[in-house]
Amino acid sequence: MVNPRLHPRTLDAVKEKADIVDVVGEHVVLKKKGKEFVGICPFHDDNRPSMTVSPAKQFYFCFSCGAGGNSIKFLMELQRQSFGEVVLELARKYQLPVETLDGPQQERFRQELSRKDRLLRVLSLAKSWFQDQLRSSVGVEALNYLMKTRQLNKGTIDSFELGYAPQSWDGLITYMNHVESISSELLVEAGLVVPRKSENGFYDRFRNRLIVPINDRQGRVIGFGGRSLDGSDPKYLNSPETELFEKGKHLFGLDKAANAIRKADKAIVVEGYFDVIALHSAGINNSVAALGTALSSQQIKQLCRCSDSKRIILNFDTDSAGIRAANRAIGEVEHLAMQGQLELRILQLPSSKDPDEYLQDHSDLDYKVLADNSPLWLDWQIDQILKDSDLSKADHFQRAVSGLVQLLGKLPQSALRSHYLQKVAELLSGGQARLALQLEEDLRNQIKGQRWHGRSSRFALPSETSLRERLEAQILRLYLHFPNHRACIRNELRQRELEDFALHHHRLLWIAISELEEKHIGATLLESISRGESNSQQLSEIELSKILLDKLVADNDDSLSSTLTRLLEPDEFQLALIKEPLLELRGTLAVLERQKALKRCRHLIEAWSGQRLETLETCISALIEQEQKHPNEKYDMELRIDKMFEQLNIEALNFQELYYAERKHILYLDQQRCALSNAGNETLTA
Repeated sequence: MVNPRLHPRTLDAVKEKADIVDVVGEHVVLKKKGKEFVGICPFHDDNRPSMTVSPAKQFYFCFSCGAGGNSIKFLMELQRQSFGEVVLELARKYQLPVETLDGPQQERFRQELSRKDRLLRVLSLAKSWFQDQLRSSVGVEALNYLMKTRQLNKGTIDSFELGYAPQSWDGLITYMNHVESISSELLVEAGLVVPRKSENGFYDRFRNRLIVPINDRQGRVIGFGGRSLDGSDPKYLNSPETELFEKGKHLFGLDKAANAIRKADKAIVVEGYFDVIALHSAGINNSVAALGTALSSQQIKQLCRCSDSKRIILNFDTDSAGIRAANRAIGEVEHLAMQGQLELRILQLPSSKDPDEYLQDHSDLDYKVLADNSPLWLDWQIDQILKDSDLSKADHFQRAVSGLVQLLGKLPQSALRSHYLQKVAELLSGGQARLALQLEEDLRNQIKGQRWHGRSSRFALPSETSLRERLEAQILRLYLHFPNHRACIRNELRQRELEDFALHHHRLLWIAISELEEKHIGATLLESISRGESNSQQLSEIELSKILLDKLVADNDDSLSSTLTRLLEPDEFQLALIKEPLLELRGTLAVLERQKALKRCRHLIEAWSGQRLETLETCISALIEQEQKHPNEKYDMELRIDKMFEQLNIEALNFQELYYAERKHILYLDQQRCALSNAGNETLTA
């Protein structure tokens, strides 16, 4: 599409209308914190909220990577679009008039801009036609099905604008061509008709199906879902992906449910159209459905915008497909749930019923009670791991332990992890208190080890192992013998994601240190210090070296004693060399972080080399074929070639962008180390 120069009035209208919280909230889960909002920054590899969004200033800023700007800048950076493209997209979203300054391009631009309006009109006309068919004599069977089998009243049928597609190959296309003067080509673009393969002509996509219109947030029809009435496959048929309809970006019923979600402060997500319709019919209006695909992170972010507490309940079927869908949805947002950015719960109805079936025999109050008492996602996943396991059998027990270690290893070291370790240990022990304590300790050690035995070791070079050992030893030495800086060291390790140590003996020492500190000051305060939320100096009061030396002697572990004693009892010369502990720490951490970035670079190079790149010749051939099918349409060929090349090679290009970001980060770390080194030299000189 051409990008003409936009009139200042259009720019001003867009800037005024595009609220920063509204724009950023479509892509990032935001939580209110005082007068501002916070969320996880999408511009760097982040796992805790470091981005602040200010409604008063209409500005966002990330304290980790420095990204910042207004709503237009946010979309330009996130979607890799030009200024003009973003402004036009926002103008369409908020239905603002668009004025341009380029006279010669004005007509072509107006045609391009109105294409979506034409598609919306076509879909609206189709919806009305489907509704008319349901009320006519050909729709008697479909209407009976809705009212008797589905037990829907006329008000619900009208509210969801349900319709019927007759058993005819060309009913809709004939009406559209002859009555509404809509071309068949435009009907194809709208996803309503399909070109015949063996001969010229087209046929209706939906035949002998109940029709459910799918709306966007503004309540405009963007697609349809059709349910088979004669048992033919597929049972449910959706509109294809079109310029208006992208399944992963929309939720069925959200236009009707948004206000109810705000009022109830929670959203219920179900699998099917008729589950949503049945729930709304029963007065449970805060329910929506995914559109035949796994729930995506983008869909979940839309729901979070409607709920202050970010509470989402997934009510999927209890069959294997429903369980897989629930697990996929959890995978999309578990990092947000772990950080407390949203509350995710899983509701499974008794007797393996879906909401539509359940409400035919139960009241809306029964359903609400079950929803309110649904377990958190982590509790549900623990139940799934232990389900159908006979823990008296060794293989079942080992399989359950492996699954639980993998699950709980995702949790940050905190009171939450301690809670779940205790819970699963009790479940595995069968109520035997002494065994539960033993299992809890074993699980804790397995989890802390598992968090460091990942894929990254594949990409480490032999020379890096010895360097890493020296660096890790220096961090532990600083932590043990410069107690006033322990809170700062923990916070730096957390921010840089370097809390877990790669070397086995270092990892065991850090586990022992953490357990001693938890015992002295409690897991909650320790976690608060690690996050930088507490300035408590209680850590500095613990005599770690003495306690740990006594523990080593008591345990009589010769394999560790010789290695760790050098850290616990360094000679005076080693400590005298450390003039500026914090400078030494940050320089050491920068080198460790650089190692981690280099390993990611090697991984990305390997992943990129496995991609199959489509050639420019492929793109040009495909475009020539399109031109032959539509000879009268004019194209900006250079732009179309670039766009098609990017689409065909998007995975490889993504790897290149990630690799570029890692290399930039390595450069930043090198500059940081040089700056710290220079600062240290200046201090020594002084």
